[in-house]
Amino acid sequence: MQEPDPDRDRAREDLALLFDAAEAAGDLAMAFHGQSPQVWYKPDDAGPVTEADLAVNDLLHAKLTPARPLYGWLSEETPDTPDRLTREAAFIIDPIDGTRAFAAEDRIWGHSLAIAHHGIVTAAVVFMPMLGKMYGAALGGGATLNGAPIRAADRPAPDGGTILARKSLMTPANWPGGAPDMAASQRSPMAYRLACVAEGRFDAVFVPSLIWEWDLAGGALLLAESGHSVTDVDGAPLRFNRTVPRAPGVLAANPALHGALVRRRMPGTAGG
Repeated sequence: MQEPDPDRDRAREDLALLFDAAEAAGDLAMAFHGQSPQVWYKPDDAGPVTEADLAVNDLLHAKLTPARPLYGWLSEETPDTPDRLTREAAFIIDPIDGTRAFAAEDRIWGHSLAIAHHGIVTAAVVFMPMLGKMYGAALGGGATLNGAPIRAADRPAPDGGTILARKSLMTPANWPGGAPDMAASQRSPMAYRLACVAEGRFDAVFVPSLIWEWDLAGGALLLAESGHSVTDVDGAPLRFNRTVPRAPGVLAANPALHGALVRRRMPGTAGG
């Protein structure tokens, strides 16, 4: 008989909590969608926020924090405080990922919910209500789309593959070891971009710029649990719930392809 694993049990329980909260978030957001919600613009060109973002943030805080009172809270729509840094675990939340699309009455927006323990994401949900896509992952438990397992694409080498990255990034300036001959395209928002790679629709993702943790955390676990290697753009591990909650970019692909892409990030290599 297999011995109980408290960490995996906790991750599964946390995932169930996130699934329930994401469903409620989707229902509330849909009540605002297409109803011309009020929009404000954040200072320092940080983008728009709508009354729906704030309402969903309040709903998630009210549902999640009483269920896990020892967890800290990091959300795009809540002023950050040092309190989360004193906790062993923290929620990392983007109430509406894709606010511009939401405000424009587009369909490509969603909710990204994650929990990190000691800097490692252990449970995550990315929900795209208007696409009917509910992604989920628990550490050590695999990743799913609408309950069905998802896996990394199996391409072993870059050339001829597909990558989610701006075409302008596929130049020797970003790949000193040789720019990979991969078909580049873009998806937004960030959580959905990572989820598309997690489900094997694309071979890799490359974002060589700072990324807020709430944009990255949910998709990062989906990628890892679907069999991808997920690092910063130079191959270093990602950590979450940091003092400044921004990651130095992301590079993800199946392990063989990821290694080849990391080598191409190094000067003086011959690609791979």
